[in-house]
Amino acid sequence: MRKVVVLEHISLDGVIQAPGGAEEDTSGGFGYGGWVMPYSDEVSGKLLRKQMDSPFDLLVGRKTFDIWEPYWSQHADIWQNVNTATKYVVSNTRTSSQWQPSVFLNGDIAEKVAKIKQQQGPDLHVWGSGNLLQTLIKHDLVDVFWLMIYPVTLGSGKRLFADGTIPAAFKVTESTTTSKGVIVVNYERAGAITTS
Repeated sequence: MRKVVVLEHISLDGVIQAPGGAEEDTSGGFGYGGWVMPYSDEVSGKLLRKQMDSPFDLLVGRKTFDIWEPYWSQHADIWQNVNTATKYVVSNTRTSSQWQPSVFLNGDIAEKVAKIKQQQGPDLHVWGSGNLLQTLIKHDLVDVFWLMIYPVTLGSGKRLFADGTIPAAFKVTESTTTSKGVIVVNYERAGAITTS
């Protein structure tokens, strides 16, 4: 069974919007695009490269796909695996792309993702995709949260757990703190919540 792995840059107050650049996502008047850049170092670079070099398919929302498509399709020298990965794109407006292989999904996304998880293939990596994330979380489809937690609060912006969560337990399987205070942690599902 394939896992859904959510990979996110996240602030202390839960914001995941526009970590990579000023123009990445200014919706809602967000003015802090590129907020992760001052925290880059060799350790975080190596950890990101490890994820980028692993086998995966992508599961992303249309807005993230629209941002990535023109850039990553032309930069195989930086991230070759993103071009060969199947890109499952959740969209009510797009149905095709020249950036292949791409599969466009609409309708009951939770049901479709559950079926894809049952198929043979690599894990499904989710980057960005704030609206899609809320659907995945609501329907208990996330198996792993691989988070880079930055020592900054942003006050506003799209949040990882914007619509709340379902009760679930996780275990830490890997954790590193970078020289600039970024905590990189891998949380894997560990069943139901237990109480004393």
